[in-house]
Amino acid sequence: MTNLSRSVALISLFLLPLLSFSFSVDNPTDRRVLVLLDDLSLKSSHSIFFNTLKSRGFDLDFKLAEDSKLALQRYGQYLYDGLIIFAPSTERFGGSLDSKSIADFVDSGRDLILSADTSASDLIRGIALECGVDFDEDSSAMVIDHSSFSVSDVDGDHTLIAADDLVKSNAILGKTKIEAPVLFRGVAHSLNPTNNLVLKVLSASPSAYSANPSSKLSSPPQLTGSAISLVSVMQARNNARVVISGSLQMFSDRLFRSGVQKAGSPNKYEKSGNEQFVTELSKWVFHERGHLKAGSLVHHRVGETDEPAIYRIKDDLEFSVEILEWSGKSWEPYVADDVQVQFYMMSPYVLKTLSTDKKGLFHTSFKVPDVYGVFQFKVEYEKLGYTTLSLSKQIPVRPYRHNEYERFIPTAYPYYGACFTTMAGFFVFSFVYLYHK
Repeated sequence: MTNLSRSVALISLFLLPLLSFSFSVDNPTDRRVLVLLDDLSLKSSHSIFFNTLKSRGFDLDFKLAEDSKLALQRYGQYLYDGLIIFAPSTERFGGSLDSKSIADFVDSGRDLILSADTSASDLIRGIALECGVDFDEDSSAMVIDHSSFSVSDVDGDHTLIAADDLVKSNAILGKTKIEAPVLFRGVAHSLNPTNNLVLKVLSASPSAYSANPSSKLSSPPQLTGSAISLVSVMQARNNARVVISGSLQMFSDRLFRSGVQKAGSPNKYEKSGNEQFVTELSKWVFHERGHLKAGSLVHHRVGETDEPAIYRIKDDLEFSVEILEWSGKSWEPYVADDVQVQFYMMSPYVLKTLSTDKKGLFHTSFKVPDVYGVFQFKVEYEKLGYTTLSLSKQIPVRPYRHNEYERFIPTAYPYYGACFTTMAGFFVFSFVYLYHK
């Protein structure tokens, strides 16, 4: 029995380094992704999407959502760094997986892609709700648009939407414009107005609404127009990223290869924008783009190179910080003109926009304010589609010592003059008073 315990301990020691394989700051794309399916046939029907992930170096682990051995953690370490849930009809996950463990997974800084359709279960809806996304309560409802549908919609119910209202962000969707509309057939969702972390990436047109396509409307639909989001993203405060889609078909090979022509438009495309849209979106959610890292904050007096332990009021100082962006293969210099530094004590006394040398180094110089106390250099950078940077370094500021003041202060010259004038006047008065008869 003792030998067995020792063997288990040794095996655990060898397994722990493998199980702790997690998000790497130095190589953000070197990661494992768990793919949960409600039907293994999705591996072939959505193969183009999965193959693009594999070609970019991701290790996909396919499992049924009801697998009794499902687990995200083992020995207190996460087994995966990304999670894809293509199991909209699953009422309950197998193993130790549930909505709370998925929320904890995101809270730990890991990423999630969640796709639903008309069969979305309460479990899937609950996970989306945790991320600030609320699917239409009517389980039979779909997005219908009688103006922006695809002419290839053979069913005639106008549920195959040709959507082209995309978020304007190069960080999220790349620099190459998506020319062809994105084909979408699925359920609508709205965003929680109190959650400022969630964002629409693909929106419905003003003429869209959510209803049951097989029955007549008995009352006005709850979700209409631009309030409908088709695909949304969320970046948490810990920089974990989430993509939520109301259409599982949007990721399918059939819609990837399908031609598209939007109703009322003369433009016809041999291939829909789905593949480009989904590929670029997956690059963002798995931190292949828009992922920033910063070096330490560097500061020193002008003309010096060493960082002082304390500054004096009115000192001239120089400040710099290096910021890099992950390009998908290597770290490249980040170029922007909106990075700022605060010299902060209770409130910012100095707020300066940093200049850049186009090589990733952001720098500026300023004079320490005429206030002493404990200050902080603070860089808090938030930009749409990019990871949040929050850096700070504390530094005290002292007043002048008694022997550091100027001998004669120019602003005091009138007082000096008044003093000597008073003495001269007293001397003249005394002389006249004593010797005048």
